[in-house]
Amino acid sequence: MIQPGDLQCLKALAVMGGCRGSVRLSTLTLSSSLGTSPQTASRRLQSLERQMLVSRAVTAEGQDITITRKGEEELRREYAELRRIFEEEPVQYTLRGQVITGLGEGRYYMSLEPYRKQFQASLGFEPYPGTLNIRLDSQSVQVRKRLENLEWIRINGFAADHRTFGEARCLPCRIREVPCGIVLPVRSHYPEDILEIVAPTGLRERYGYRDADMVEVEVIA
Repeated sequence: MIQPGDLQCLKALAVMGGCRGSVRLSTLTLSSSLGTSPQTASRRLQSLERQMLVSRAVTAEGQDITITRKGEEELRREYAELRRIFEEEPVQYTLRGQVITGLGEGRYYMSLEPYRKQFQASLGFEPYPGTLNIRLDSQSVQVRKRLENLEWIRINGFAADHRTFGEARCLPCRIREVPCGIVLPVRSHYPEDILEIVAPTGLRERYGYRDADMVEVEVIA
């Protein structure tokens, strides 16, 4: 877990613009922002770099500091905790994207009994044998990143027919009036602009969706 002093330093760098690109600063400037000595500020930077929360390039003019994706995720977790403290109303996330044709794997995996039973227990419906694949627009990709801070439901892996099937995560959502779930494999790399949706019905058939049709997915947390 990140130490409080390191988190304070990471926040200061974010305020300076470290999430949007590199920030050129001196140790003296950072120490002034943190209210510490230059030596302490230097140690904080070194600690953040060791944890791969920032990347740092030292030049003759100073240091160029950039907050890494891991660092941004740490800040998002902090933001989510503060939001839970100060916000009482449910928060709704809306993601928009175009329907695309998947590889057909969703139909196979949703036909497997161990997966099917877990999704039914977790989401409250028996999943249709197939998934709806959506390619998010650029703005929704950023919204999608915020969903990482929510409480996902774990879907356990299992072994069958001399094969091992991996763990997954799902997050309840809604498309129009239909309760659905976003499904995400745990161990494999999955494109951040793609959503795979499981539902109790064939959404393409129900709404006449075709490739390139725009769809809105709502998540309430």
